[in-house]
Amino acid sequence: MNEQASLEHTSIHKKLLLLAIPTFGQLAAEPVFVLIDTAIVGHVSDSALAGLSLGSTVVLTAVGLCIFLAYSTTSQVARLFGAEKRREGLQAGMNGLWLSLCIGLVLAAALFMGAETLCALLGGTGETLSQGAVYVQTVVLGVPGMLLVYAANGVFRGLQKVGITLVAAVGGALLNTVLDVLFVIVWGWGIAGSGIATAIAQWFMGIFLCVPAIRYALQGGASLKPQLAGIAHAGGDGFPLFVRTLALRAGMVASVMAAASMGPAVLASYQVINATWNFAANALDSVAIAGQTLVGAEIGARAYERARTLTQDTARAGLVLGVVVGVLFAVLGTVAAPLFSPSPSIQALVTAGMIAAGVVMPLAGWMWALDGILIGAGDFRYLAATVTAAAAVHVGALLVLVLFISPQLPNDLVRIAALWITMGIFLMGGRAVANGIRARGNAWMQMQ
Repeated sequence: MNEQASLEHTSIHKKLLLLAIPTFGQLAAEPVFVLIDTAIVGHVSDSALAGLSLGSTVVLTAVGLCIFLAYSTTSQVARLFGAEKRREGLQAGMNGLWLSLCIGLVLAAALFMGAETLCALLGGTGETLSQGAVYVQTVVLGVPGMLLVYAANGVFRGLQKVGITLVAAVGGALLNTVLDVLFVIVWGWGIAGSGIATAIAQWFMGIFLCVPAIRYALQGGASLKPQLAGIAHAGGDGFPLFVRTLALRAGMVASVMAAASMGPAVLASYQVINATWNFAANALDSVAIAGQTLVGAEIGARAYERARTLTQDTARAGLVLGVVVGVLFAVLGTVAAPLFSPSPSIQALVTAGMIAAGVVMPLAGWMWALDGILIGAGDFRYLAATVTAAAAVHVGALLVLVLFISPQLPNDLVRIAALWITMGIFLMGGRAVANGIRARGNAWMQMQ
């Protein structure tokens, strides 16, 4: 019995690994774009780097709110395939693609028109505000393509065919890098060139993934025509995930506003740390999505005991990966800061912030793993409620930090470290507690 259990755990770990590695490549696409933009724009000027912090926060927040397009599509397709309903699963994927295109067009128009106002609301002024608005107005041209990527990724994750998402991500990152160097460094377009390069790369990825997704749908008997009822159902099913993501993004935006209140140097260093942190966080999220896909299929097949075993193994994998990523993140902070800014003061702040963020990374890894499991099970309402609560506590903690604690701190090095520790304890820690409590019960496995 022990030998059989050991073999079963080995098989689970292998499946998690085979799904997590290419999923990480796909997840890393958007943070890699921002990371590349940060490294290149950081050598243009400090005001351009600070403007990028504002502009990328606006775009990543808006686009990140639509991550439900990937999560809900993955959950639906995985459960339907687990229940051996292939055509229905593929139809759910097509509905997700149409919904993503509609949302993408509307969102791009809204962000373009409100770019300067949104950057100003984040605390931007003067040249920093101007640079942030320019970045938003150029990069949003690729938003519809990026949302198509989200929905298409959901289809391939649900089908457990994630290799193609890795190819798309690598291709998009390479294209973005080449165009960034050409537009910003060679042609001197500044921050606008960086936004245009990212937009082109996003459309490339969207088209690259939609073509095979449509082919799978045709082969499986699904209709390519927009089905209003199915699109409305996809939107309704994803609404609690939208609320969850809105609360999470509100907490992240509050952190940016807190950094802005501490001065341009803290804000510029926060952008570097945040861009790198988003990349690291997606390594953790890759384990969560692998578990989400596998658990969703098991719940669709009503194999609840196996779903629980998968949950335990996924949570442990997330914790272990969190330790590894946390150590690497802290070490990276001590050696890589000069890559993002020539300013010694900015480099010192980046180092301090990355070490602080690395300390809380293991907790984030465990939390993310359970987050993905609950999404795979369709436990959307619970996640919406608990993430909202955690974000509210986090915002309250930031207010205390900015109004009462920060003025008493000796220097910006301590301030940037306190900012990241606050996020780790309240935003990540609060969610970790809520997810751990939920996973111990059985209600989440019977949401459908």
